[in-house]
Amino acid sequence: MSYGSDVTEGIPYTLSNPAGSTNFQATGVSYDIAINGLPFFLAASDDSPYRRVTAQYRKQQYDQTREAGEQSLTGWWFRSQSSFHLGAGIKYFEPAQDESLRFQFTESKGLDVWTKGQATLLNTTVRALTSANTPIIVGANDGTNDCLVVADGSALKKVTMSNDTPTDSTYTQAGTPSTILDLTTDGIRYWFINGTHVHRGNIGGTTSDVETYNASSTTSARIKYVKQRLIATINNKLYELNATHTGGGALPTDHYTHPQTDWIWTTISEGPNAIYVGGYSRENSSIYKITLDLANANALGFPELSIPSVVIDLPEGEIINTFDTYLGTYAILCTNKGVRVGAIGNSGDVSYGPLLFETECTDVAFRDKFAYVSTKQGSESGLVRIDLSQPVIPNSLVFAYAWDACASGETTTSNSVAFLGGTDRVAFCVPGDGVWVESYGVKVASGYLKTGFIRYNTLEGKLFKLLTPRIDTTNGSLSISSIGYDYTEYAIGSFAEESTVSEIGIPYPQGPQEYLAFKFTLTRDASDSTLGPLFTGYQLKSLPAVPRQRLIQYPLFCFDHESDKFGVEVGYEGSSWDRMQQLEAVENAGDTIRIEDFRTGESFIGLIEEMDFINKTPQDKKFSGFGGLLVVTIRSV
Repeated sequence: MSYGSDVTEGIPYTLSNPAGSTNFQATGVSYDIAINGLPFFLAASDDSPYRRVTAQYRKQQYDQTREAGEQSLTGWWFRSQSSFHLGAGIKYFEPAQDESLRFQFTESKGLDVWTKGQATLLNTTVRALTSANTPIIVGANDGTNDCLVVADGSALKKVTMSNDTPTDSTYTQAGTPSTILDLTTDGIRYWFINGTHVHRGNIGGTTSDVETYNASSTTSARIKYVKQRLIATINNKLYELNATHTGGGALPTDHYTHPQTDWIWTTISEGPNAIYVGGYSRENSSIYKITLDLANANALGFPELSIPSVVIDLPEGEIINTFDTYLGTYAILCTNKGVRVGAIGNSGDVSYGPLLFETECTDVAFRDKFAYVSTKQGSESGLVRIDLSQPVIPNSLVFAYAWDACASGETTTSNSVAFLGGTDRVAFCVPGDGVWVESYGVKVASGYLKTGFIRYNTLEGKLFKLLTPRIDTTNGSLSISSIGYDYTEYAIGSFAEESTVSEIGIPYPQGPQEYLAFKFTLTRDASDSTLGPLFTGYQLKSLPAVPRQRLIQYPLFCFDHESDKFGVEVGYEGSSWDRMQQLEAVENAGDTIRIEDFRTGESFIGLIEEMDFINKTPQDKKFSGFGGLLVVTIRSV
């Protein structure tokens, strides 16, 4: 670098503002702006103006789905649902991540969501039998009426329903009644075990029974009619009983005694190639299979049963309550932790999937493609329905589920489930309360559905603006709430029965939100309790609420010698090249820098978006050497 003869020329670097500084330190020169501490004079002109432009902020959103209408979101950001048949259990509604999420939701209650394209109110339930005990039920037909056979403490009862009007009668027992521990039926006969005997009787006709086996000192027992055999467990022993045995007498020799004396058998069921039994001891629980020895027959003329072998060991602390199979393909495991679905192999072995939800489940009954599981719906006794027709996730054991019938106001986990004879009316028991049966036709007073949190696949803030429900209010009404990140619900709109449904605004919660969910509450017809509204979906419109970025174009002088508006001269031979190198080094680093505009007092963090240097040395001023116009475009961040 050479120096001129004028001793007033500046030194190569300004000592008060060293290279690399992020803030400009005043030197007494009236600069216009500073970029990462490097000061410049503005050279705004008609050809190179100072400009501020809003940077593009709207992210292009795509839904790669078969449902049309939301593929390219260049204006509004849309999200919609037109079916809910893949059940509950999701937290975020992100259909772009998984196609199945398009038809799922977070939670529902009192709604039938299983018909594609609609959600309607379920039938309510009626108390068919009041009991302070822990009832056990089986579905049956007495030859004339569809009915339930109910073990009610020490009494055995039959309950029939005329529409929603129950009638009950009590069977006559032989001997001295005591608490019935378990109950089973083959459709014509029933068997039960109490603390002293095994009993058998006819569901229809005579109401008296006989004591078939002595079973003194029984503290826990299960009995089930499976594969035309009567299998019973008493304490830690397992028996095959003669279903037609009469006259009392001692139990036969046990088929198997569990080596743990405190073992409690909790379930008996059948599969295509095996009989299954399960139980627990302390924190350990297992399912056993019993296969058939076709080469040998027992005293009853049936193939011999094999010694039980373990097919499932549940995780420690998870206790099996009920195990049952569906069409020889799937198994339902009801445990103290929740419910699992298992797949049955050709040899009778079982592989099981994850917990579908985590609330204790106690019993299961099957109808059509559904499994009805007795459990607790939040704070109320009731059932959950599981669709076993296809998994939600292909090649998995995760299936759609949703809350089903419930006993309004009851808070104990339901313990037994069956169907009213050959009807589709489901029934369940509530310990200390009684037996509840699905109504013949009366709908629940109201039911709701909560969507998953909608966030459009981004964590940026959104302004949720408009919501259009799709509902026929001819036979009922609708109210809508928004649900914030903290699960606070805000009432945002309602539509009365027979009203016109239109798009509504979303005033709450106020301001940008990362995500939002919605609750739709359906209410039945005000004059006809058998009718309710038809809900077919909704559409949501939102806008991105990300902070806007600016592209600011600064036309700058970049000469060796410059002067401010007061005539103060700065620079030296080669200073334009030095400043260019420093600024290009900052640009190459790609890091954020501080921009200071001394005209307006503005100071912000930004990125160098573009630099454009035009080598121009005006002839009418005392500028010389390498220099010109430097146009720097900054993106605010």
